[in-house]
Amino acid sequence: MEFATFLLAARRGYHQSSHEVIRNSIEQAVVSEQAGFNTAWFAEHHFNNYSLIPSPLMMVAHCAALTSTIRLGTAVCVLPLYQPLRLLSEIGLADIVSNGRLELGVGSGYQQFEFERFGVNVNEAPSVFSEYLDILLKGLNQRIFEHDGRYEKIPPTAISVRTAQKPTLPIWIATATGYSMGRAYREGHNLFVTAFHDGLDTLSTLRESIEKAAVSKGKNVTDAKISLLRCCYASDDEAEINSYLDNARFQRRLSEALLLRRQQSLDGYLLHETPTQQDLSFETMRENLPIGSVNHVIDRLLEEIDILKPNQIAIQTQLGDFDQKTMLRQIELWGDKIIPEVNKSLGHGPEVTELPPSRTTE
Repeated sequence: MEFATFLLAARRGYHQSSHEVIRNSIEQAVVSEQAGFNTAWFAEHHFNNYSLIPSPLMMVAHCAALTSTIRLGTAVCVLPLYQPLRLLSEIGLADIVSNGRLELGVGSGYQQFEFERFGVNVNEAPSVFSEYLDILLKGLNQRIFEHDGRYEKIPPTAISVRTAQKPTLPIWIATATGYSMGRAYREGHNLFVTAFHDGLDTLSTLRESIEKAAVSKGKNVTDAKISLLRCCYASDDEAEINSYLDNARFQRRLSEALLLRRQQSLDGYLLHETPTQQDLSFETMRENLPIGSVNHVIDRLLEEIDILKPNQIAIQTQLGDFDQKTMLRQIELWGDKIIPEVNKSLGHGPEVTELPPSRTTE
């Protein structure tokens, strides 16, 4: 089982500077490598405090110089907001400077506030995404290519800066629909999925959708790698847990507002969280998520892995204004205890031994 950190780089208020948020994100990526995580993922958003990373590829390139083994991923490049030929060159450059450690996550985007400011119709995002992904695949796999589509007309063109990974690099599609899942299986891409703050029933439904998508394309479900984005936190300190839950709920409130195309801001920048009917109590969030003592988190992760059968768990480590030093200790805790124990229990590590008594009673 692979483990990753997902860095959203949120800013909860003006008490945090953009410099502080971005430097914290970089520091978490470096510590993630030291703790033994496989991948660090960087988000992409624009023009508000939901996430301060405008270019995940720039974060990959910077962190490549500070790390040596951890893979560095975009989660995701919002394709409709790019010029695809320039993006191809930047993908190649990021893969070269990272010595072939780039994981390319792509998605269609959903935030109207962002799209309006780029002059792109958010209602056309799925179709633009589909065509731009076609262009990326041509540019990554052909020395000279051309394209004649609805949105782009490209004469015979060569990308001079090509990826270090051959024949190409891993591509991940952020998806919640059967169509995009099906495309991933048809073309050999991987899946980046989330159950948000929901519990085991949602994971079961998600697994069924993935299996149906694979079957619809005549593929085995294991032909695509699956990464599950999840809020997880291990501690016996109730104040720490409540702070993490509070920041996770804050982040979800902003995401839901932007998804529903409501830009709630008094000054044109800072989004203010507003409670919604979809809000979950801290108690429900703790029931639904791998949050609690170390042993409880391990047991819950094993239960979720058994249902969804992902290849990777990507834990959200940078939410709101959660304390940076506390989160760095959390990342180290996962490397010291949680990741080794999960892999041991799955038979992926040292010889499995009988679980401690406390593990069976929590």
